[in-house]
Amino acid sequence: METGNVTTPFGRRLMTLGMLTSQVMAREIKTDQSVDKWRLFRALCEAKPLLGISDRALAVLNALLSFYPKNELAQENGLIVFPSNIQLSLRTHGMAEQTVRRHLAALVQAGLLLRKDSPNGKRYVRRNRAGEVNEAFGFSLAPLLARASEIEQLAAEVMAERLHVQRLRERITLCRRDIAKLIEAAVEEQIPGDWQGLYCEFRDLIEGLPRSPTASQLELLLDELTTLRADVLNRLEIRIESIKERGNANYIERHIQNSNPESNSELEPDFDTKQGAMPEQDNGRRAATSEEGRAEAAHSTRCEKEHSLRTGGRNDGDRLKSFPLGLVLQACPEILAYGPGGIIRNWRDLMTAAVTVRSMLGVSPSAYEEAANVMGPENAATVMACILERGGHINSAGGYLRGLTRRSEKGEFAIGPMLMALLRANASAGRKFG
Repeated sequence: METGNVTTPFGRRLMTLGMLTSQVMAREIKTDQSVDKWRLFRALCEAKPLLGISDRALAVLNALLSFYPKNELAQENGLIVFPSNIQLSLRTHGMAEQTVRRHLAALVQAGLLLRKDSPNGKRYVRRNRAGEVNEAFGFSLAPLLARASEIEQLAAEVMAERLHVQRLRERITLCRRDIAKLIEAAVEEQIPGDWQGLYCEFRDLIEGLPRSPTASQLELLLDELTTLRADVLNRLEIRIESIKERGNANYIERHIQNSNPESNSELEPDFDTKQGAMPEQDNGRRAATSEEGRAEAAHSTRCEKEHSLRTGGRNDGDRLKSFPLGLVLQACPEILAYGPGGIIRNWRDLMTAAVTVRSMLGVSPSAYEEAANVMGPENAATVMACILERGGHINSAGGYLRGLTRRSEKGEFAIGPMLMALLRANASAGRKFG
C-alpha cells in the first residue's frame, strides 16, 4: 500500500502543480475501483494524439505495466512498480537508458505516472517477514487508475473522428470518380460546354488538399466537389432534355408526313393510265410494278446490311468525332515542339507537326495515309500526337497506328478515352500548360 500524503521528486527535479494535481487525483481513487491494465493500455494507444504522448513513451509504459504482477489495476494490490532502468531497457527491446529516462519524464509530465522517490532516489521495496510489501519506491500507476474513464472517453472520441474521416474520404473518392467520368462522357459525346475549364477546376480542388488533411478540410473539399458534380450533372441533364425535345419534334413531323389522309393511290387508278385500257389490266400492271419495287427494296436492304457489317454500323461519310484543338494540345503538349516555329495555332499546324512526328517515329507514309482516310485528317493528327505522348510505352508506332486504324474501320475505336487518360496523367504529374 502507498503511504504518505505528498511525495516530492528526488535531486534537482522540481515539484510542479501538475504533479501535485496527479497526487490529489490518486488519493480520490475508490477502494473497490479497478481496471484491466491491458484494456486501458489499448485505450491509451488510441487516445495518444489527444494526450500528447509518443509511441516510444507508450513502449516504456508498456514495459512498466509488464512489471505489475496483476492484470487488474487496483488499490488493494498496490500501484507501485520499481524496475531499474536496465530492466526497462531490456523490456523496451534495447532502448537506451537516456531515452528511457526521457520518456519516463514525459509520462510523468502528461499526468500518467507519479514518481515516489526514495530518500536516495533509488527504486526498491521493503517487505515484512511474511513477504508482503511494506513500502515501495518507484513509479505509481495510480494516475492511470484515476483517469481510466477519461482515457476511455478520449479513445472513443479518437475512434469516432477516425471513422468520420474514413467516411469523408470514401465520399470524396466517389465524388471524384463521378466528376471525372461525367466530364469524360461529355467530351466523348462532344456536348457543348467549357469541359476543359471544369476539369481544370476539378484538378485544382484535388491538388489543393494537404498531404494529411483534417476532418474540416475534407468536409470543405467534399462540399466543393458536390457542388461541382451538381453543376456537371445539371449541364448534362439540360442536354438530355434538349435531345428529348428534338426527338419528339422529329417523331411528330414524321408522323404527319406519313399519315396523309388525302392519299388514295391504292384506291383509284393513276392519272397517266392510257385511254382504252381496262381497269383490270391497269391493276395488274400496278401490281407487277409493286412487286418489282418490293424486290428492289429487299435487295437494297440486304446490301445495306452487308455494308453495315463491313463498316461497323457507320456510313462511308461517317468518321470519328474530332475534338477541340485546345483539348488535344492540353492532353498532348509534346507535339507543340514540332509545330511551325514551335507553335501550333490551328489544325493545319497540328497536321504539319504530325507528319514530322510520323517520320521521326518511323511510321510509314502508307500507314499514316490509311489512318487519315479512315479517321479523317484531324483525327489522324490527334492520334499521332497521342502516340508521341505515350512514346515510352509503345514499341512500334507504325504497328500501333495500323491497329487503331483497323479498329476504327470496325467502329471499335474512340479518341475521347485516350485523350482523357492523357489529361489525367498530365494533371497527376503536375504539368502546367500555356
